[in-house]
Amino acid sequence: MGPLKNWDNKTWLSSQKYIKFFNRFILKQVKLNRNSRILDIGCGRGKILENLSNKLRLLDKPVGLDIENHKDKSKKIIFKKIDALSYVSKTKITFDLILIKQTIHLLKKKQAIKLLSICKNKLNPNGKIIILSLNPNKNEIPTFQLMNKKLNISLKKDEKLFNLILKNQNKFVIKKFTFDVKILKTKYLQMIKKRYISTLLNFSNKQINEGLNEIKKDYGKVLKFKDRLIAFIIKK
Repeated sequence: MGPLKNWDNKTWLSSQKYIKFFNRFILKQVKLNRNSRILDIGCGRGKILENLSNKLRLLDKPVGLDIENHKDKSKKIIFKKIDALSYVSKTKITFDLILIKQTIHLLKKKQAIKLLSICKNKLNPNGKIIILSLNPNKNEIPTFQLMNKKLNISLKKDEKLFNLILKNQNKFVIKKFTFDVKILKTKYLQMIKKRYISTLLNFSNKQINEGLNEIKKDYGKVLKFKDRLIAFIIKK
């Protein structure tokens, strides 16, 4: 599976409205201040971290990990192009928040369980791990037929992974995050063409083009839907 180069590039996920709304949600789940240490696993361009850093006036730059080194990544973060297991295993830094947003499903089961175990050991006393993923029961992302089929299979696998991860966790809560999206169909077609979501990564060009034609036919000029995430908040 190749890296997701375009998932947060000029979409609703990278808009200031989304980022501010998302960070308000995060700050309701964990108490942070200017002394807090934050780690984002799968940080993309680091725009969420940048906004958090500015809002909290962090004394220490937050750390962002990603396998793709974007040229336009934020300068307000300490960026490391490294896999999460390697970094978390070796670092001596402990964190008040470890954020894993729409990333953990890209790992194999054993890797995900091991990563979570190590992350818990890197939390400060009141620290939290927040894992976010598409809500498998209330997904509204616009799809074409094959995309919908593959996405549903993926979401069912994710649900099994989450159940496995949380099986031995004593201290966790589940929250839901919802963001109202309004986007031009032409823009959304470009996102699909760039394979903005992991479900599309292994599709052939023919499958993508057929999907684009379905979207053109089935949706109006403006797409409105709810981006629904489920958040697993784990305490030390």
